[in-house]
Amino acid sequence: MTSLFFSTIEVTRQVFYRTSLSYAIVNLKPIVPGHVLVVPTRVVHRLSDLNANELSSLMHSVQHVGRVIERVYGGDALTIACQDGKAAGQSVPHVHFHLMPRKLQGDRFEKNNDAIYPELERSEENLPSDMVHASRTQPLQVDADEDRPPRSMEEMVSEAEWLKTFF
Repeated sequence: MTSLFFSTIEVTRQVFYRTSLSYAIVNLKPIVPGHVLVVPTRVVHRLSDLNANELSSLMHSVQHVGRVIERVYGGDALTIACQDGKAAGQSVPHVHFHLMPRKLQGDRFEKNNDAIYPELERSEENLPSDMVHASRTQPLQVDADEDRPPRSMEEMVSEAEWLKTFF
């Protein structure tokens, strides 16, 4: 299998869905259970840098992965977000979509659905350094809030392997 990179970070072991032009990975510090990223295979900074085939594949993958993630995590809906460029909050210079299953009851943000967006922005700030630390075999030593502890590579690989069974 060809290695996959999220910007300059090798993420092959975190991949649970893959096409020739896009892939999906589990998240190091998920905001909600089932929070995943969908990424084009070619490293590009902005949506406008994708060609028509890549954009089509990426959006099809967002739709397909979203359906599966919503179902397997018992969601009632999805929050789908893309921070397209540094001024929009993108911290890793590689286009990516966040897919987050949401629930009408029992959701961390059920009292204020829009509170997920500032949380997403905070999570993006530390993503580059957090991802680099994830490749280490010892437990990760990164900042995290109580609701979002960082996961070990083994935990992410385990979730990715489980999610592969739904595709």
